[in-house]
Amino acid sequence: MNVSVARVPTHSGSKYLQQLAKHWSHKMEVTFSEEDGRIAFPNGSVLEMRADTDTLDVALTVPEGEDFERMRGVVSSHLDRFAFREAPLTFDWTTAA
Repeated sequence: MNVSVARVPTHSGSKYLQQLAKHWSHKMEVTFSEEDGRIAFPNGSVLEMRADTDTLDVALTVPEGEDFERMRGVVSSHLDRFAFREAPLTFDWTTAA
């Protein structure tokens, strides 16, 4: 498994987390609240999110053999759509140990 994390500066993290979770809830296994969200993709990838007043923290776990960069792009582009007023958001992805 490959794990990538990013701390995205935004004052609307909770809003974006909820919008993304609702958007993907008809296709994927999704659980969320105002502060936390988890989305399980059909390819085995998992996106976990945590919002506070200043940031949206995202952790993306991608199985070996799946396109890691493409999955990062899917997550960031979808969040940018919901954040159109302040997009593009800053995703400084780092690989987690």
